[in-house]
Amino acid sequence: MKLWRSPLAWTFLASVVLLAGVGGWLLTDPATSRSEALKTGGLAGGAIVALYALWLNDRRRRVEERRQDIERRRHELESQRAEQDRERVADERFAKAVELLGHDADQVRVGALHALAGLARSRPEYTQTVLDVLCSYLRRPFQHPRYEDDVDRTKRASVVGPPDAERELQVRLTAQRLVVGLLPRADAENAPEYDLDLTGATLEYFDLSRCRVRDLWLRYASLFSSTNLSGAVFTGKAYFTGAGTGSGRLIGMFRCRGTEFRGHAWFSGTRFAETADFTNTTFAGPTTFKDAVFANAAVFPGVRATDSLDLRRARFDGQTDLRFASLPSAVSLYNTLVRAEKDVQLPAEWTLEELRDGESRITAVSG
Repeated sequence: MKLWRSPLAWTFLASVVLLAGVGGWLLTDPATSRSEALKTGGLAGGAIVALYALWLNDRRRRVEERRQDIERRRHELESQRAEQDRERVADERFAKAVELLGHDADQVRVGALHALAGLARSRPEYTQTVLDVLCSYLRRPFQHPRYEDDVDRTKRASVVGPPDAERELQVRLTAQRLVVGLLPRADAENAPEYDLDLTGATLEYFDLSRCRVRDLWLRYASLFSSTNLSGAVFTGKAYFTGAGTGSGRLIGMFRCRGTEFRGHAWFSGTRFAETADFTNTTFAGPTTFKDAVFANAAVFPGVRATDSLDLRRARFDGQTDLRFASLPSAVSLYNTLVRAEKDVQLPAEWTLEELRDGESRITAVSG
């Protein structure tokens, strides 16, 4: 850089000129001493130097800001690149795990299930997708000798099937546990909520107790051994339509104590082969047990239904306790049947009308 282009040189020159000019002008005044003139001229020249220093400091600040901005952008680009790399790796892991679900070896399928669950835990945005895949695996057709119609229900758990069926059963039980493990707890009000589509699935010892689920589909599902929904919260719609119906399908022990259904609760056409316990459950949305069959005990004490309740053509063949804690104004009881020889407990608003063949019909007390 040439000297005449240097801001420092121009500042020095301006400072000297101002020093000389101000000092010379003050010396023309007889009342001003030489020392005062030099002092004032020095202050004027120093002001120029100070202004240059301020300008230089501001320039350095702007250069530093630009450098930091460039560094920030570089860091953002690196973060985006790293995030893209992680997404690519996650996509590859997901695709590989899904591919391995079709492997012939059961231990490979178990490993693939755990890989998917691990991906959901490390990348929460994959959780719903992973749950969909796990539910899809559970919806695959599956048959075990213990599920046959002619097997004594008290001995189902002890029935051992062929090696392939036993291995597949263990894989499916693993999938069930992983599904439950990915769901938030019932008291986690601000946690993400997920859907479960298990339409037509074959499940055994399915346990959603104290879990939070948004929408649940268990239409035409087979729920063997026992199902536990106690303490669970369903914030969306829950569909059990037709569960336990059809050849080889049934619902075993059904525990639903203290459960909360905030949306639709659809049990139309559901068939309960064992005890169905709904003690202290809350149905906040439209609820239907239309055409449902309770082959064993049906327990409903303390149940609160606040929207609508449909019991049309529901059949209770075992001990029945329908002492609801609260009933909505809209209750449908058309051809709701119980066995006269069984112990039947009803709310004060209902009564029994005896029919033929040992059956009784529940009707509302006129009044």
